[in-house]
Amino acid sequence: MQHTVTIEDTGERYACAGEESLLAAMARLGRRGIPAGCRGGGCGVCKVEIVSGEFGTRAMSRDHVDDADRAAGRLLACRVYPASDLSLKVVGKLQKSVCGVVRPVSSVTPPVTR
Repeated sequence: MQHTVTIEDTGERYACAGEESLLAAMARLGRRGIPAGCRGGGCGVCKVEIVSGEFGTRAMSRDHVDDADRAAGRLLACRVYPASDLSLKVVGKLQKSVCGVVRPVSSVTPPVTR
């Protein structure tokens, strides 16, 4: 069964089957939004926070996902399998490079004129 995954940081949406990890489905479809690393639950690069939806998980490094993370839905996308449509936010090491930093217009330095 296909489920819709929404990356709240970017608005990206993609389909993911229940037997496919969130990261694998995104990569297979050529989508962007979740950083990819080892794809085996050990590097922590693809860490996301599940905002809503049901899912299952496979083993992942306790160095990157402790009990508090697990309780808060902060998991590694390479080891999360959807059981319903779900929404997530990127919180891993590369979150800023993927999601970008949006600065308000008022904080942009004006051009120098002479």
